[in-house]
Amino acid sequence: MKSPRAVRFAFQPLYSLHTGGVVAHEALARPGHGTIPELLAQARREGRLAEADLGLAIAAVRQDESALPLHLNLSARTLAAPPAMFDDLLAELGNAGRRTRDVVLEIGPPFAPLPADRALSGMRALTELGFRLGLDGLGRGDLPLGLLVEAPVDLVKLDRTVLRGLPDDQASVAIVEALLHYAHRTGTRLVATGVETGAQLDAVSGLGVRIAQGNLLAPPTAAGPAPALLTRGRATAGPPPAQCVGDFLRPATTLPESATCDEVREVLAAADAPSGVVGVDELNRPRWSVDRTRFLVAVTGPYGHALHAKRPAARLADTPHTIEARAGAMEFLELVTDADWGRTGDDVVVVDELGRCLGVVLVTEVVRGVAEAKVEAAAALNPLTRLPGSDTVARDVARRITIGEPFVAAWLDIDAFKAVNDTAGFAAGDDLIRELGGALTELSGRLKRMRVSHVGGDDFLVVCDVDEIATVAAALLDRHWTADGLPVTVSLATLVCASGAIRSYQEVSRLLAPLKKRAKAVPGSSWVLSRPGSDRVEVLRGIGTRGLQAAAG
Repeated sequence: MKSPRAVRFAFQPLYSLHTGGVVAHEALARPGHGTIPELLAQARREGRLAEADLGLAIAAVRQDESALPLHLNLSARTLAAPPAMFDDLLAELGNAGRRTRDVVLEIGPPFAPLPADRALSGMRALTELGFRLGLDGLGRGDLPLGLLVEAPVDLVKLDRTVLRGLPDDQASVAIVEALLHYAHRTGTRLVATGVETGAQLDAVSGLGVRIAQGNLLAPPTAAGPAPALLTRGRATAGPPPAQCVGDFLRPATTLPESATCDEVREVLAAADAPSGVVGVDELNRPRWSVDRTRFLVAVTGPYGHALHAKRPAARLADTPHTIEARAGAMEFLELVTDADWGRTGDDVVVVDELGRCLGVVLVTEVVRGVAEAKVEAAAALNPLTRLPGSDTVARDVARRITIGEPFVAAWLDIDAFKAVNDTAGFAAGDDLIRELGGALTELSGRLKRMRVSHVGGDDFLVVCDVDEIATVAAALLDRHWTADGLPVTVSLATLVCASGAIRSYQEVSRLLAPLKKRAKAVPGSSWVLSRPGSDRVEVLRGIGTRGLQAAAG
């Protein structure tokens, strides 16, 4: 059998689809001959599977030259190996200056040969060593749902075979939605793997997946750093999810809560010293935290070593500030700007629903991330109405199409707007546009599913639920609009899109154009409606119509 030492490794990054940053990278074995499954199958026949599997993990650690959190692959069968077999891996991590909390062991199929209770006990033993765990190949392998429910894992990787059906296959969409619900309820991270096309990336981002991996983003590479950021277009291809603390998560440096000052000092004095250390109990719940600068000042000052060296580090520690991973970034900023807390330079410990330490976040990174998001959002706003441009509606339309949700897309504009400007003046025209924008903003505040864009000039786009469009139309058409006392009418063109009736935002735009022209041909403030694939145009409002009387186009 080919020695794992002779196997080379490529490293593929995992990206946050919100920040665009690399959150970790995975070691992928590249043998000189054959494949890794063949190598492991031979080792299993020889009764050396765990030895070979762990040998590959050790070789990956040796070849990794980055400081990124590292993902290593293990076969589910290796979970049955005695804990002593992991000693060499622990030693290699120590030689590399890595801590087990910086490593995610991705457990992959086949799961069937190993009884579920043995798999669970093996996973628990690895978490006791400090490793974080993931389940790989979901959708391709034979992972039992019972094991998924009970496994002490931090992440689950959705296989590329599921993503191949996106965005058109509704069964694939439903599977991703169900797993996102599972991930949200359990505090687990869902990773989309094998992202190969822009349409797949748009789909997973639009559905709410926060971490992705694939050749479209960055292929595996044996040398040189991976791209540090996705392009902004890729990172924000879907509707931008609200920033949460988990988007900024870093691995925490932890020690048992009984650790001495000398043990903490040794960690903080290392070459790759962290900014702080978290003391955790046997259930990995944070009990104290120390800031590197304050701690080292205390123990290296006059008599510091004599006073503190062998005593518990807790005596020089602070009560940890904690926040749940699902908390919003703004909630986090409210915590760190509290008037009673002066330690805004400290790490904040991120915990799950059971209070277990997941990592830390740096205040400066969250502040910068929120500021960048706000600057980007502000730059996209129309200076006249403070409404976003067409991208907002485009993203929501794409999201609704992806998940098969019916919706209404609408185009609103002012009739004969050039004549309004020529008669009442540009200032009055601007005031009228601001008034329309204000009405749309107020509507979107009441109708939580409604999205509004100011395309430019006197043109506005709206997307909403089917049962909301009558409210939108009434609010816009029952109002008497004027520009410096001059009566003004508006036209509303609407396209009712059933589930699966439309394929893209571009198609929506193309079908709305003739509808808008038809609406403007109706005297007075008008509302026309049609559906994809139909030549029928209903005139619902306008001079000569009564209420919602329909006329064939």
